[in-house]
Amino acid sequence: MRKLFGIVVIFLLALPMTACGQNRVGENGTVGGNETISATDTIESVHEMGTEPDHTDSEPVAEEENIARAEFDFESKTVMLNSGYEMPINGLGTYSLHGDECINSVKSALSNGIRLIDTASAYGNEEEIGQAIREAVSEGIIRREDVFVTTKIYPGNEMENPSQSIQACIDRLDIGYVDLMLLHHPDPNDVEAYKTMEQFVKEGKIRSIGLSNWYVEELTEFLPQVDTVPALVQNEIHPYYQENDVIPFIQDLGIVVQGWYPLGGRGHTGELLGDPVISEIAGAHGVSSAQVILRWNLQKGVVVIPGSGNPDHIKENAELYHFSLTEDEMAQINDLDRGEKHDWY
Repeated sequence: MRKLFGIVVIFLLALPMTACGQNRVGENGTVGGNETISATDTIESVHEMGTEPDHTDSEPVAEEENIARAEFDFESKTVMLNSGYEMPINGLGTYSLHGDECINSVKSALSNGIRLIDTASAYGNEEEIGQAIREAVSEGIIRREDVFVTTKIYPGNEMENPSQSIQACIDRLDIGYVDLMLLHHPDPNDVEAYKTMEQFVKEGKIRSIGLSNWYVEELTEFLPQVDTVPALVQNEIHPYYQENDVIPFIQDLGIVVQGWYPLGGRGHTGELLGDPVISEIAGAHGVSSAQVILRWNLQKGVVVIPGSGNPDHIKENAELYHFSLTEDEMAQINDLDRGEKHDWY
């Protein structure tokens, strides 16, 4: 009953909030019915580096009374955030990467078409991430405006001094602006920290903002206290921990969902990749178990950021668009849910 009340409250509060794009999830839990899902009701994508979306002379496209789900475009491999910026739907997680391995892994990802890089202050590798991106730009691998970088500030001291902490992230990355900044976990100072991120958006230093490790109760309490609807919420999501009640709740607010630990996380990846159901599906498509799991996420409307320092795995984890899972295969993987969380947050 408490969860139902929370959902009703958030829905009523969210009615006037505007979101861009629309995404219809079929009965089988997949996004749309075709390999390519064209974007609708979206804002023009950002023009040049350092500019804001062109909202000057008109209201946002989506009707204020109509909260629209963000829609994955499998042709461009992007989704339009409610902030008006496009974000890639598959990327590289960098939690365990440091030093030269981090730099080389990021450049390998960028060389293989990955355009989303996820980091955080707590990972201690923002400087390496920034260096890798600057080198890739100077070597002609990418342009800065073609890569989407996410970072996060952590609870405790960082959220007690949010302006200083946010600026420190920007300075360590040293790539001109941050595409997306998240609060890493709920914290007593999270509302103040979020409002500080809102100010950085106004100053053009951050383009989009969101949350990591927020669930239904946390969102129900948090959202009425801030002015900007999060562009994205990032949570642990994999076949053994599917969050099938949380994902649609977030998506129905016009917020994009992103999954960390998509392959099960530390100490659990081997079991998940060796699951007989997933292995059989992988064999039927001539792909790896990892590719099946990542594609399953995408078809549920969940952005994926698998982490790896292995160039071959990084390349493989980006090759997700030459096959699709059937309704029956999606259902088989959905049946694997154990409610088994692999990390504490």
